[in-house]
Amino acid sequence: MKSKKRDMGLIVSEILNICIKGAGKTRIIYQANLNSSKANQYLCNLIQNGLIEESTSGSRILYKTTPKGMELMQKYQQLQNEMDEIQSRIFAAEA
Repeated sequence: MKSKKRDMGLIVSEILNICIKGAGKTRIIYQANLNSSKANQYLCNLIQNGLIEESTSGSRILYKTTPKGMELMQKYQQLQNEMDEIQSRIFAAEA
């Protein structure tokens, strides 16, 4: 059985969704199913692009989705829904 890789857009969307109310790195790693190294890469990239922001809560660092990140996440989900709809029509036509 061949494993199905997630594309970068899906992983970014998952991280943005996890961080809506603020999340620590451990929560992001587990919920997005990433290793620590990959999580660090994505978080740095998302921060640099203004899609999430870092804040401190006591000694913890929390990551929160910015308005720009919310907009991107919503656009990605809309595109994904449209692609799923097209795919279901294609498979229905082939049956």
